[in-house]
Amino acid sequence: MSGEVTDSTALLQTRLTLAEHLDASGDLPGTAGVACFEWSTRADFREAQRTPFQAAADKHDFIVRAELGGLNPNTTIHYRAVFGATEATAKPGPGCSFKTLPAGAIDTPVRFIVGSCMNYNKFLHGKLGKAGGPLTATEEDKRLGYPSFEAMLRLRPDFFVGTGDIVYYDNPMRVAETVPQLRNCWHEQFRFPRMIDFFRSVPAYWSKDDHDFRFNESDNSTERAPLPRTGIDMFREQLPMLPAGSDKPTYRTHRVSKDLQIWLTEGRDYRSPNEMADGPEKSLWGAEQREWLKTTLKASDAKWKILVSPTPMVGPDDGKKIDNHADLNGFRHEADAFFAWLKENKIEDFTVICGDRHWQYHSIHPSGVQEFACGALNDENARLGVAPGDKKGSDPQALVRQPYTSPSPNGGFLQITAGAELVLEHFDSRGKRLYRAIR
Repeated sequence: MSGEVTDSTALLQTRLTLAEHLDASGDLPGTAGVACFEWSTRADFREAQRTPFQAAADKHDFIVRAELGGLNPNTTIHYRAVFGATEATAKPGPGCSFKTLPAGAIDTPVRFIVGSCMNYNKFLHGKLGKAGGPLTATEEDKRLGYPSFEAMLRLRPDFFVGTGDIVYYDNPMRVAETVPQLRNCWHEQFRFPRMIDFFRSVPAYWSKDDHDFRFNESDNSTERAPLPRTGIDMFREQLPMLPAGSDKPTYRTHRVSKDLQIWLTEGRDYRSPNEMADGPEKSLWGAEQREWLKTTLKASDAKWKILVSPTPMVGPDDGKKIDNHADLNGFRHEADAFFAWLKENKIEDFTVICGDRHWQYHSIHPSGVQEFACGALNDENARLGVAPGDKKGSDPQALVRQPYTSPSPNGGFLQITAGAELVLEHFDSRGKRLYRAIR
């Protein structure tokens, strides 16, 4: 797979395994060897360049990651892993590709997809995993993987953003706490043929949330396993967000095109305890990240400014929850102060895209900030949403306007096209368009 593509750089990643299918224990064991990446602007790999060979070792779960630099903007790069037991026996694998970002100087539309909440056990086992949405996965789906990835690939997006809950460590059927158990969750998820096909040709940007950090609604205030440091390190190990060994923060911004800039925030590493009373001292982002967000937003001259948040800022959400910006007893003070800051500083054409909520919606905060929830990627992990005015929700006074919410539980994803207009479209897991908004 490829990740964190810019106009001139990209991260490439592969994992060496003993086989293509899960073993009797439900894992996909890795194997020692070496690997490098061969890349070219030509599909036939003529005039190809290679990264240095690296060892695939147990210490890093047999994952090899390399950074490419000096690439040209708006250019398709073809790449493949070259791997084997030794350099002398290494052979090339299947061809893959990605396209570098157009960059700020190039005026071209960009289309990307946002998805979240892939629950492996609910997808495979339905009611045994305490499913919430309709059980639609066929036996073929369970062999090939989530239908959303087939539907998304047909749309040929420029890139994909995964907003968190990529795996679930706290599935009731098998709770993962140790490093081998956590790794197993990633192995079983990313071996699906539909996911392999998708990520061979679509680069991705990733953020984590509670289930792929520690457990449901987790913060940093308990000693329950997995510990916060373990969750942080595991996410950095498994996905190409940063060069191997980098200690840079995982919140970042990318100038995608002349019209578009995106921000990806970190919602778990720096947060105050969920149980802390809401107020000016309570923060989901942490002071340093919050100031970085404001500074970079003020400095941007992009027409469309999109914050991709692992958790909602507008909602509505369930009234009993306390772990996100939309919740009454969560981090509401920080969200309201941020929305007021946007208005005061005349930050226009700002949109929030969020994961975490298992239903799709388009909501408008009283300040005017618009939020689109991508929903859960699989039907079995979907549910009906919370309406403005619901006395058991986070907006009992119906202050939020909601042009759209899923009329029935369904999985799916959100597609965004940024050019002269900003077009946001909700799709179900089979690729049927459900809603379209234009800004």
